[in-house]
Amino acid sequence: MSFEDAYAALLRRWEVPVEHLDLGGTHVNVCGPADGPPVVLLAGHGATAPVWYAVAPRLAERYRVYAPDLPGDAGLSTAPPPRTVTDLMAWLSTVLRGLKDRWLVGHSYGAWIALTYALQFPVAKLSLIDPTDCFTGLKPTYVARALPMLLRPSEPRYKSFIHWETQGLPIDPEWLHLSALATLQPTTRPVKPHRPRTFANLPPTTVVVADRSKAHNPQTLTQQAHSTGATVLHLPQATHHSLPTLHTNELIDALLSQ
Repeated sequence: MSFEDAYAALLRRWEVPVEHLDLGGTHVNVCGPADGPPVVLLAGHGATAPVWYAVAPRLAERYRVYAPDLPGDAGLSTAPPPRTVTDLMAWLSTVLRGLKDRWLVGHSYGAWIALTYALQFPVAKLSLIDPTDCFTGLKPTYVARALPMLLRPSEPRYKSFIHWETQGLPIDPEWLHLSALATLQPTTRPVKPHRPRTFANLPPTTVVVADRSKAHNPQTLTQQAHSTGATVLHLPQATHHSLPTLHTNELIDALLSQ
């Protein structure tokens, strides 16, 4: 199965009507009532927009959901990839143009993008799902385990890495297949994340912590997020890469608690 076929197959799992927008070369999957308040879902690096198949339909019951593919990453966007943080913020501003009272939801690298944007531009509220490089850095063991997969990407290496991090949880095979194929797509180096120096302009924010995450130390993440005034909620059985596809009820409850 090609990457495009696997992308389409996982997108069908949304089980709601999905519209496809092209915003200057950015592919955006859209669902939910046209007059609903907007929520923008930003996936982790390499995960692609269809990864929200367990979340988007639930949010689409009351929200207008927008899930873009980041240019330069795996996905269907064709726009020039952002090279700097300024480029990245300009890209997201284009996606958000015309959306009032926008709610940003991000996972992993997508959470860093959402937080970086929300500290500079108006956002109604912010939800960060096991965020990386926002409040604490990645564990050296996680980076070391990921490095062979990044240097010599292959489906077996990627799947081995995900099974290691998710620690026996039942990973969806269609999502795993798509994400493994994503590692083989021609992509550009992502904009390097830098942790914010100040959180003075932080909007109402919820941080969802995966208590079994191997990506970083959940306790440190909790402490640092608390210190910014954010609300911190815990998913006791979740790991970094079991989100956002598993623990759906708990995750939706956390997102809608704001």
